[in-house]
Amino acid sequence: MARKSLVTGAAGFIGSQLVEALLDRGDDVIGIDSFTDYYPRAAKDGNVARALASDRFRLVEEDLNETDLSTVIADRDVVYHLAAQAGVRASWGTEFDTYLFSNVRATQRILETVKEHSGVRVVYASSSSVYGDTRQLPLSEDAPTAPNSPYGATKLAGEHLCQLYHANYGVDVLSLRYFTVYGPRQRPDMAFHRFIRAIMEDRPLDIYGDGSQSRDCTFVGDIVQATLLAGEADPSSRVFNIGGGARRSLLQNLELLQELLGRKAQVRHTPRARGDVSDTHADISRACRELGYEPKVPLEDGLRQEIEWLCGAVADQG
Repeated sequence: MARKSLVTGAAGFIGSQLVEALLDRGDDVIGIDSFTDYYPRAAKDGNVARALASDRFRLVEEDLNETDLSTVIADRDVVYHLAAQAGVRASWGTEFDTYLFSNVRATQRILETVKEHSGVRVVYASSSSVYGDTRQLPLSEDAPTAPNSPYGATKLAGEHLCQLYHANYGVDVLSLRYFTVYGPRQRPDMAFHRFIRAIMEDRPLDIYGDGSQSRDCTFVGDIVQATLLAGEADPSSRVFNIGGGARRSLLQNLELLQELLGRKAQVRHTPRARGDVSDTHADISRACRELGYEPKVPLEDGLRQEIEWLCGAVADQG
């Protein structure tokens, strides 16, 4: 049965592909995006172009902290809250105000509105950054949370808000901890995007630290699959890890990219960035068991898709 969905961050990397998946299954979708200048507007316009061609999609270009949320939430069945100020390294210093308003206050405003409209589910996009720098791998949802960056702290604050609105007002909410998402439409500040562009253009690329740090990388299509499942699942007030099922070091990933592109990388090692963690690896057994989640795209196949998309995007830019 077609449902009425709201997606925040609808023109972003993950949000735009979630919107398309919802439209493909027949949903009526409202998308909200403020088109911040974190990366070029043209990229987001491209992300949302296909959705705008559908008569079942309406785009609201407004800030979540300023718009009248009751007008867009009142008749919705599910709110997929993906909007956030992204980036670990940029979240320090004076920029923290932006993270506070975009990631914490905006989430509180959504929950405050949803509590007045029974029957609305909220799926909150959290992050593996809530765990911080830990050696307790793979990470289960019950592992201690100790964010290593202001960004991670704001995502954990969003989770806490979800929990307290459930406990005090019965808001139906699930939180998903995404682990290192990659694939087509990936933001230009993210590692795979930067590495692919640098190798393609024969430019030096910077690796923070010695490259031994490892990540559990998750293809964007698998992230969308998990997010759709969370919108329909039975459990409420639960937290789920959403990972790709395996981890590799940064240097291993770089070797794979060089093989796929048929070119050598010019590597420059720079000091480890504040807020970065050494390793991530998700225990996804809860999501598999309770949501029916199953990551399907191996890293090599996913990177091929990102390379193909990025080659097309570069060609379009002239």
